[in-house]
Amino acid sequence: MTNLEDAIVQDSFSYSNPSMSRRKLLNFLTGAAVAASAGGALYPAAKYFVPPKESDSSDGAILAKDKLGHVIPASQILSEPVGTRALIAGLAGEPTYLTVKANGTLDDRGIVNNCTHLGCTFPWNGRDEQFQCPCHGSRYSPDGSVVRGPADRPLKLVRVRVEDNRIWIAPWTDIDPRTGAKPWWV
Repeated sequence: MTNLEDAIVQDSFSYSNPSMSRRKLLNFLTGAAVAASAGGALYPAAKYFVPPKESDSSDGAILAKDKLGHVIPASQILSEPVGTRALIAGLAGEPTYLTVKANGTLDDRGIVNNCTHLGCTFPWNGRDEQFQCPCHGSRYSPDGSVVRGPADRPLKLVRVRVEDNRIWIAPWTDIDPRTGAKPWWV
């Protein structure tokens, strides 16, 4: 063999010095495969910790739902007798009372079912016409004002509106009509 043939054979079988572009390509493909696998595994976990957006409205309103998360049609509650207090899952899942008025509509104020003393939930007592907290005995009037302590603040209010057989619940940010002052929950 001549020197030229030796050089050609030696260059074609040289494994000691691989091309840097080939090494970069393999590193990129390995990194992309690892990133795709990690992203595929982490995406569901990240979605679990991010609460879903419930509304596109500017006032932060959400649809009224039952305790299982199903949307409640307005006709379902409006078919109840006048004065009925329907308990729904309101803002942030807080239990909220909606009231059927005498004219067959819903009251524009919902009352959040969390005692302002220690956050207990309570039933509506139709006989006494009061919300009565069983934990420490606080009592509230039908509009959520304190009748008897130890609670010292009225119940939280939410705005209620009905559109196309859907009940929308929005945060109450205006003056509290029961106290004439800025609401304590804002």
